[in-house]
Amino acid sequence: MCSPSMCAKKKGAEKPSGACYTPAQLAYIAKVEADVAVQLAAKPKRLAHSISVASTAESMALMYGADPFLARVSGLLHDWDKVVPDDELIERARALELDFEGADYADVKPLLHGCVAARELPERYPELPDEVWHAISVHTTAGYKMSPLDKILFVADGIEPLRPSSEGIEATRTLGGRAPLDDVVWNS
Repeated sequence: MCSPSMCAKKKGAEKPSGACYTPAQLAYIAKVEADVAVQLAAKPKRLAHSISVASTAESMALMYGADPFLARVSGLLHDWDKVVPDDELIERARALELDFEGADYADVKPLLHGCVAARELPERYPELPDEVWHAISVHTTAGYKMSPLDKILFVADGIEPLRPSSEGIEATRTLGGRAPLDDVVWNS
């Protein structure tokens, strides 16, 4: 991340959200966005959701002092495996020996995509830190001792602007930046 004064010196380095990235980070984000667009091409609404989660996570990272680059990339990649057929996702979870405390994989299908992606994508993106993979793995389940990035992705997935409005979602959206991050998580 760079300072706002550095952004002023680097044409195009600042995103509309106020995040400031190096040219290498901007190129990396563009690469990940392009990869996600290919991966989710069969589900345009899922692609739009992932882009919206990335933007929301980036904004929340700026509000709560987390790394906006890691938040944006986590948001882009969080639903990578949502296009995988259920039977294949279950087989991949079984092969990875994911632990859902004895639950049958068929009973936790909606939770598998993040955990499978978090175990498989580091091979594709080895330069990303474990923090990204942990956030992706818990974005549907939450977890014990969540990091700020974990919390940001968890909340951003639920409140991104393309989600249909509800009383609970609106209440959580209004807390963003006004309440401590833990309060926002508990409200979501």
